[in-house]
Formats: sequence, structure tokens, C-alpha cells
Amino acid sequence: MKTYFSQNIKLLRKRKGRTQDELANYLGMFRSTLSGYENEVAKPSVEILNTFSEYFNIAIDTLIKIDLSALPESQISQLERGYDVYFKGNKIRVLASTVGIDNEENIELVPEKAKAGYTGGFADPEYIKVLPTFRLPFLSKEKKYRTFQISGDSMLPIPDGAYVTGEYVQNWHNIKSGRPYIVLTIDDGIVFKIIENNIDTKASLKLISLNTEYKPYNIEINKIREIWSFVNYISSDLPKANQPKDDLITIIKELKAEVKAIQTKLEFN
Repeated sequence: MKTYFSQNIKLLRKRKGRTQDELANYLGMFRSTLSGYENEVAKPSVEILNTFSEYFNIAIDTLIKIDLSALPESQISQLERGYDVYFKGNKIRVLASTVGIDNEENIELVPEKAKAGYTGGFADPEYIKVLPTFRLPFLSKEKKYRTFQISGDSMLPIPDGAYVTGEYVQNWHNIKSGRPYIVLTIDDGIVFKIIENNIDTKASLKLISLNTEYKPYNIEINKIREIWSFVNYISSDLPKANQPKDDLITIIKELKAEVKAIQTKLEFN
């Protein structure tokens, strides 16, 4: 089996802006020893693997098994920030993505007509590259975003047909309860809901609508394929104006009067 340890530690060292001399000195080894690891001349012991794992904050399995140079910038950045799901004993999720001619990542758009196909093609680079793409200059270049067109009224006041942008969530254990997320499920396709994180206790998530006419429901994590944390939404519909306070007070008084009239009528009958 091909391993990627040598090229990965070289890549990560350069991303940190460290020379071989600097890193070797920090780790307490000779520069020639580090050079041997980077050039596949020397094989690291378990202790050395653990040393590099702790320094880069990336699991040994990832350093050995995953070609980090093949990952998009957003995923490498997530790994460097400690979001390595191998630490949790899970399989790393490699995301299909696209980049522009400037080698920066696009935001792919999944419109309503493409949502059905996305359920089956979300991991297929050939499918992802035919999706429309755009950029939002105020979003971080170090994170991965995707936009989905939502349908229905379960998340009002966000209207039917709005375009919701989410940030890719690598480690689902970091999902914050009470926050909105876009979830790709096996059975229901793309859904946009408030999440209650019950992964540690029940291996599931509770999905909650803003529209209280829709009841919350639970979904097991093995029925989920992707999760994106809500960032913003775009819609051509203006939100409905709030009822003025005086109007609401008047309506409440009228309702109370009607209820009292009905009660009086029932007493006389």
C-alpha cells in the first residue's frame, strides 16, 4: 500500500513556513534525519510518527494514508485547525470540489432542478464540476462553501426558493445545537433545519423547523452524507413587515371582546 508520510510532512512543514533546520531543531533531531524522512530514505518509528502527529495536530492515519496535496485548501486548513476525524475513529470525508483559473475554490450552486441529482452525485467530481459556480468576496478563502436552493415553507421567514449558503462541516461532533444547517440525507435529499446534536448519546440528530407547523424528527447519522453550517441566504422576496405594536394590541382587544361576547351568549342560553 502506498503511503504519503514523506510528502505530507514536507508539505505541512512548508505550509508552516519552517525550514528543515528550524523544524528539526524544534523536534530535537538532526536536520539530516528530517531530510531522510522527507525523502523516503529513512523510515519513522512509532515514536517519531507520534511526534509529527502531535506537532502538526494531525492523526497518524491521516499523515500516512491521505495524500494531502490532493485535498482542496479548505480541507487542509480544517485538518491543520484540528478537525481531523481520524482522531474520532471515523473515516475522513473527502469532498468533491472545483477551483477557478486562479486556483481558488468556487462556491458551487445546487439549484432546485439539480437537487435530485446531487443526492447521488455529491461525491462525484464529474457531477460537481458541471454545477454553476460563483464567488462571494466577503467569505474566507480557507473554508469551503456551497449554495443550495431550498423549497417549501418549513424554515419561514426564509422563503421558498431562497439560496442558502453553507460552510462544509468536516467533523460532525462539532455541530452546535440550536444552529441552522443544510443536511444531505439518503431518504429526504437536501433539507435545511435547526439541529439538535445527539451524536454522542444517540448517534443521531434532531432536525427542527422554524415553522412550528412542522414537527421535529430524528435522523441517524448513517443516513446522512453531508452537513453544511448556515452562513447566509439570498432571496428576491422581501420579508413581510412586522405588525405595528398598536395594531397588535387592537387585535388582541378585539379578540378578547369577541370571546367575552360568546361566553355571555352561552351563559344566557
